[in-house]
Amino acid sequence: MQTLRQDIAYALRQMRLSPVFTLTAMLTLALGIGATTAIFSLIHSVMLKSLPVADPSSLYRIGDGNDCCIQGAPQTNWGMYSYPLYLRFKDAAPEFEHLAAFQAGGWQYSVRRSETDHQTKPLRGEFVTGNYFATFGIQAFAGRALSPADDKPSAPPAAMLSYRAWQQEYGADPKIIGTSFIVNGSPFTIIGIAPPGFYGETLRSDPPQLWMPIQQEPMLMGKNTILMKQTNAWVRVIGRLRPGATTDGLSARFTEILRQWLVTDFVAGELKSYLPQIKALAPKQIIKVIPAGAGVGAMKEDYKDSLRILLVVCCLVLLIACANIANLLMARGTARRMQTSLRLALGASRRRLIRQSLTESIVLSLLGGLAGMVIAYLGVKLVVALAFHSAHFVPIDATPSLPILAFAFGLSLLTGILFGTAPAWLASHTNPAEALRGASRSTRDKSSFPQKALVVVQATLSIVLLAGAGLLTRSLQKMERQNLGFETDHRVNIGVNAPFSSYSPEKLDAMYRELQERLSRLPGVQRAALALYSPFTDNWGEMIIREGQGVPNVTEDRGSSWDHVSPGYLETMGQQILRGRSITEQDTATTQNVAVVDEAFVRRFFKKGEEPLGSYFGLNEPQYSHTFQIVGIVREANYTDPSGHWRPPLFFVPLAQHVHYTTPMMQMIDDRTHLIESVVLQLHGSMSGLEPEIRRVVSEVDPDLTVLSIHPMQDQVANRLEQQRTVAQMTGLFGILALILSAVGLYGVTAYTVERRTSEIGVRMALGANRINVIRLVLRGAFLQILIGLLIGIPISIGCSRLIAAQLYQVKGWDPFVLAESILALGLCALVASIIPAQRAASIDPVTALRAE
Repeated sequence: MQTLRQDIAYALRQMRLSPVFTLTAMLTLALGIGATTAIFSLIHSVMLKSLPVADPSSLYRIGDGNDCCIQGAPQTNWGMYSYPLYLRFKDAAPEFEHLAAFQAGGWQYSVRRSETDHQTKPLRGEFVTGNYFATFGIQAFAGRALSPADDKPSAPPAAMLSYRAWQQEYGADPKIIGTSFIVNGSPFTIIGIAPPGFYGETLRSDPPQLWMPIQQEPMLMGKNTILMKQTNAWVRVIGRLRPGATTDGLSARFTEILRQWLVTDFVAGELKSYLPQIKALAPKQIIKVIPAGAGVGAMKEDYKDSLRILLVVCCLVLLIACANIANLLMARGTARRMQTSLRLALGASRRRLIRQSLTESIVLSLLGGLAGMVIAYLGVKLVVALAFHSAHFVPIDATPSLPILAFAFGLSLLTGILFGTAPAWLASHTNPAEALRGASRSTRDKSSFPQKALVVVQATLSIVLLAGAGLLTRSLQKMERQNLGFETDHRVNIGVNAPFSSYSPEKLDAMYRELQERLSRLPGVQRAALALYSPFTDNWGEMIIREGQGVPNVTEDRGSSWDHVSPGYLETMGQQILRGRSITEQDTATTQNVAVVDEAFVRRFFKKGEEPLGSYFGLNEPQYSHTFQIVGIVREANYTDPSGHWRPPLFFVPLAQHVHYTTPMMQMIDDRTHLIESVVLQLHGSMSGLEPEIRRVVSEVDPDLTVLSIHPMQDQVANRLEQQRTVAQMTGLFGILALILSAVGLYGVTAYTVERRTSEIGVRMALGANRINVIRLVLRGAFLQILIGLLIGIPISIGCSRLIAAQLYQVKGWDPFVLAESILALGLCALVASIIPAQRAASIDPVTALRAE
């Protein structure tokens, strides 16, 4: 311990004597360690962190699928179920102390306090079973939590507020407990406030603000209730094991219940025509029971690839930083060769010199790690702000936790050993006799080889980073500039909460007409149109059956997205009608049900040469194949995913037309899809000053129709590319940082080489070499290292591009333009870094150089 204290004191003294070196090294390490720790913090929060609940290790999820929401077909990966199927699971699983179900996704509701002077607010709500909070071991911060007694059809409607909603929306009013709230027209009593930090069972942006008993779903949904529907998979299930119980055999038991249910209750009444196919698919259906201490991994699935890319990028930057520090330490070690030689001559052991050098490196890295924690804290906030720009709240805490501190400490220790090993080894192998004779000026000294090798490593890693950043940036540019098939300029999207399901079709039609007419008359508005959903929001998808076709194969890709829209919607969106006509005022409740389909729809459901216009099709079952007549074909538009990973066909049907189905499930689909959630305005100019007028008109048409958002259509497209933009921006930023670090490393090695070859350069100039010859000599040596780095790095870049292929849009891994830009950027930085030492070398006075030697 005494020796260790001496080594630490020596290291701190040396750092104090070289403040410029110390600050440069600490800043370099802080950037590398801070960036890596910031990304690890995100990975820990999104992928590794447990829910803020009691004993998360005893929580298990029934199923591991994350798709939302499944209707009328077996799931590829089971993770959601109908409420009746959940009840079967609950009865068959005595191993669970509690088995809770909760709504997947959740909806926004129009909420106001029952007093007439309180404003309506849009709150995100979630239906949960009465044992939901008991399953997670959650006690109310104020009031009480929902209980099984509240989850009965006859129980007074009760609800629980999130702590954040209580603070921000209602000013932490203590009198809110026991207050009556009107939720989508139905009264609920607030019985409790959830504790701070509890955001529900799923880490996601804008988590639930209101929890309601699942048995109250019929009261809010009315005739569109899905609570007891066998074919609607809309709840997820998490349970808490009893002490001493295990999950052995649970997967097989749940799987058997599922298979039996599929061929009995699932097809009963509404899907009998699919019974043979369901029977054939049933043996392939499997349910997994997985640990759920981290909750539902929806965000984990969405962001895991992006976070892994950023972590790899940060690690590469950290390696470049380590190479830079190693170069600095080796240069300083060379300057200390006389001192090291003297210590060896006086009897110091090589082991002690290595330990002392490593101690200095580790102390330096730990100090850099402390500075890196500040950068990590700010970096997490920056990445969250970039990745969730459109979200109001993301429950990710950037405060360093014990695992993050342990990671930063371990990373600092590792980097200290990593960049300190080579300098320590070189220092211990100094020849005292040669050093004391002044051999430090020998041109045959090979001590600069490790430094040059590190520059080659930096160049290799830099070209890999630059090429990766270039590919991601080019992919983002293609996404942003793609032809979406509709116009975004001078278009504004207004998000509204869905009208109450208790509204009659006649009331809905009258309200829609009035809303469209009044918005169209606002100053600066050219057109207004209504739709069930706007581009890049969740949309409905159903199986298409053309007239005369039998029961389709459920395993075939025969689905299509669709939208209920008002007259003039396609014109408002700027979608070109290629053939036929658009949806007009003449498409009323008493006329033939019609549809306008896009080009992708025609390609998928019609053979080449077939005439789509005038043809009929329907949804899901053969008996409805004569429902819609195709009256127009519109240019294909991307309404679902600007990244291009999922782009189904699309068709539009009039908002004023209803379909009268004989099966309850199909009738529920038609009723619910008439509850619009989007209004699109086409403007003459900007929307300056228009927002208050929009809110006023919507409120006057129906006070319970709440405006959720108003933003330009360009923002709506941009918000769907937040993740891709964040990855491209952060990768580009790290690429620039790597480039700077590599340039600094090259400058240091080149300057060091010039200093060591002062005598040689003096002799060359004395023998007739001019300034150009000397500059060429120095640049040739510098660019030789860069060239070797390129020869190694380019094949690695091409190979690594396959790892990010899933993140790219219309960009190949082998992109000559991206590689050329990366090589050019690295070459320019290398030129800037080496030209200064080269000019210094060309300015050497031969007489002075020879006299110094």
